Amino acid sequence: MRNTRCWQTLRVRETISIYLTTLLIILGILVASFNSTTPRHNPFPYRVPLDPQGVAELAWNVSYSQQAVYFRLLIRQLKFGILFGMSDRGGIRNADLAILWSDGQNSYFGDAWTDREARIHLDEQQDYQLIDAQRSAQGLYLTFKRQFNTCDKSDYVIEYEPVITRGNEAIVHHMEVFQCAPQLDQIPPYNGPCGSKMKPTQLNYCRHVLAAWAMGAQPFYYPKDVGLLIGGANSSKYLRLEVHYHNPVRVSGKLDNSGIRLFYTPTLRKFNAGIMELGLVYTPVMAIPPREASFVLRGYCTADCTQQSLPESGIHIFASQLHTHLAGREVKTVLVQGGVELAIVNADRHYSTHFQEIRLLQKEISVLPGDVLITSCTYNTEDRSHVTVGGFGINEEMCVNYVHYYPQTQLELCKSAVDISYLQKYFSFINRIDVDGICTCPQVPVTDQFNAVTWNPFSNQVLRALYDSAPISMHCNKSSAVRFPGDWDKQPLPRVNATLPDSPDRCQRLSHMVPGEATLVNFTSSNLGERDKTL
Repeated sequence: MRNTRCWQTLRVRETISIYLTTLLIILGILVASFNSTTPRHNPFPYRVPLDPQGVAELAWNVSYSQQAVYFRLLIRQLKFGILFGMSDRGGIRNADLAILWSDGQNSYFGDAWTDREARIHLDEQQDYQLIDAQRSAQGLYLTFKRQFNTCDKSDYVIEYEPVITRGNEAIVHHMEVFQCAPQLDQIPPYNGPCGSKMKPTQLNYCRHVLAAWAMGAQPFYYPKDVGLLIGGANSSKYLRLEVHYHNPVRVSGKLDNSGIRLFYTPTLRKFNAGIMELGLVYTPVMAIPPREASFVLRGYCTADCTQQSLPESGIHIFASQLHTHLAGREVKTVLVQGGVELAIVNADRHYSTHFQEIRLLQKEISVLPGDVLITSCTYNTEDRSHVTVGGFGINEEMCVNYVHYYPQTQLELCKSAVDISYLQKYFSFINRIDVDGICTCPQVPVTDQFNAVTWNPFSNQVLRALYDSAPISMHCNKSSAVRFPGDWDKQPLPRVNATLPDSPDRCQRLSHMVPGEATLVNFTSSNLGERDKTL
C-alpha cells in the first residue's frame, strides 16, 4: 500500500537541495537472468557507471534462491544525499526510490516513491533493506537489497546493464552483429548512421543476428558442447555491426570504436547452434489501432511446422532475445504441448526497446516435434493518432523472439500473420458501417486501407477479435528463405486448453502491512574498494 500523504520528514528546502546537488538515477528495466556457464567468484559481477563523469557506479547481483537483488552503490563525491531511482520506462515520475539523507545530525536510509507530478513520498512499506554503509578512499559505499516481488503494487522490479568499453561506459548503449545473406557477393563498405540515405541497400539483407550486447550483458558463453558455426561455403564473408548510443546530457568530444569481439576455435564441438525467429512476420497486415493502452498481437510457431522441421529428439533452447519497436511494452513466448502450456521460454513484463540483450535461460527449454511456440507482444499507442502497422521502420512494429538452440536444424523462421483474405473481410465489414467509406480493392495497399479506417472503440475491438480468431498464414522457412513443403495458408489458430498457473503470490500470505520507518545509518571505514567483501 502507498501512503497518500507527502513525505513530511524531509523539508522542501532539503528536497530541492537533493534534487539540485545529487544524482537521480532512473533505470527502467526488469532484472534479467544473466547466468553464465562459468562460476561467479565476484559477489557483484554486474557493474555500470551511472553518469559520464564517473561520480556514481552501481554494482549488483541476483539471488534466485532468495528471490532478491543485491545492490552496491559507490558515490565518489557525496554532497547532501542520494536519490537512487527505478521506474518502469526510465522516467522520474512513478519511480521507486532508495534515499539517503541527513537531518544535520544523523543520516537515514529509506524507501520512497514519486507520484505523477514527481513529488517524493516516504513509502509505508520499506522494501529496500540496508546491509552496510562504508566510507573508503574511493568514496561512500552503500550495500542494500530488494526482493523481486515486494507486494507493493506501485514498485517496479528492474533490470540493469553494466559496461564493457572503457571511457564511453555511459554512452555506448547496445550493439548487435548481423550476418549478411550468403548470396551477396559484394557489399560496399559503410560507416555511418543506420537511417542514412547513403547506407547501401545491401545492408538491408544483413538481418541474421549473430551476437548482441547491451548495458548489463555479461560475456555470452555457449554451452560447453555447442558452438555457432561460422565461415565456409554457406556463410557470408560480410557482417554488419550496429552501435547504438545514449547521450542525454550531450557530452561532446567523444570518439568511439566499440564493438564485439568474437572468440572462435577450429576444434568443432558436438552440436552446432542455431538461431530461430519466432513471432510475427514483418508485414503491415498486423496492426495496432491508435490510442490503445494495451493491445496484444500473437505470433505462432505451429505444430505442423515443428512436426516437419524438428528432429525426433527435439531441440533445446538455451538463450533468447526479445524484440519490438517503440510501442512494445511486454513480450512473452510460451511452449505448448498437446494444448497445454508447459513452460515460459522468456518473458519481459516491462520491456523497453532501448534495453535489448541475449538472455541465457536459467533452464534449457526442450521443444519436440508437434509442439507449439506462441509469442505475444503487448503494445501501447496512447500517444499515437494514427494506426501502427507491422514493418521494419522504427515507428512501425515488430514482435520477435530470436531463440538460440541446439542442435541446428534447417528451420530458421517460424512465424505467422493473419490470413490476408480474412483481413479483407474486416475492411469490408467496417466499410459497411463507416460513413467515410474504405476502399477495399485488392490492389490498394493494406497500409492505405488501415489509414482509411475511422478508429474508435468498435473498430478497435473488431480488429482485436479478428486477430484472436481468424486463420493464419504460416512462414515455416528454411535458412534459404524457402518454406518447408506444405499448405501453410488459412491455418487454424493453435488451441490452448490449459494455461500455466500464476506464480504463488507471497503477498497474499502477508496478513498485515506495518508502516515502515527509515533506517538510521551508521557509517564505518574500510578498504572495501580495494577488495570486495563477500555478502
